Amino acid sequence: MELDDLKNAWQTLDRRLEKQNSLQLQIYRDGKLDTMRRSLRPLRWGQALQMILGAGIVILSAAFWNRYSYDSAMLIVGIVMHVYGIACIIAGGIVQGGISEIDHSAPVLTIQKQLATVRRRYVLSGMIVGLPWWFLWVLILVMLVKAGTGLNLFVQAPYLAWGGIAGGIAGLLATWWFHRWSRDPARPKLAKFMDDSVTGSSLRKAQSLIDEIAAFEHD
Repeated sequence: MELDDLKNAWQTLDRRLEKQNSLQLQIYRDGKLDTMRRSLRPLRWGQALQMILGAGIVILSAAFWNRYSYDSAMLIVGIVMHVYGIACIIAGGIVQGGISEIDHSAPVLTIQKQLATVRRRYVLSGMIVGLPWWFLWVLILVMLVKAGTGLNLFVQAPYLAWGGIAGGIAGLLATWWFHRWSRDPARPKLAKFMDDSVTGSSLRKAQSLIDEIAAFEHD
């Protein structure tokens, strides 16, 4: 076999190997991305449920403050709950939008950035929906008592109502302090645990899958 024939044979073999490797990479990537899509479904369902609950809160709180609009305290309570319900809907929609914006045909680095955006939105959504419950349980109790008995807890049981709000302030401050304390560089394992806990299993699994694709491509 002449040198040119041998060289052409090697080039043909290289092209075939390159095509085979590209095909294997595409098959691997498609499989992982399909799994990633499925892993994000619980997150979608959770945000949809949050939006439905938010809509229910909006409807009930609107009926409440309309009914007791003559009572300024009850009016404020109802409006606050109304705003909270709207916030739940908006926060859920923002996360849903971030998931829908993920381009599964994009380069891995782009998908990683899009997942990071979803994570930031999810954490922010969790703060908007979760932290107010330090106070909201008091407002819900006030609404239930008012609707059921006609009593105003701010008047009939001020220690319970205002004590609950004071406890909520203390709880928020404690949460803020613990968040800062857990982020101390001297406690990296705790910081990672806190990050994982606020991220959620769906996003952690999706991030792990896209990282596996990146490692496979790099190899």
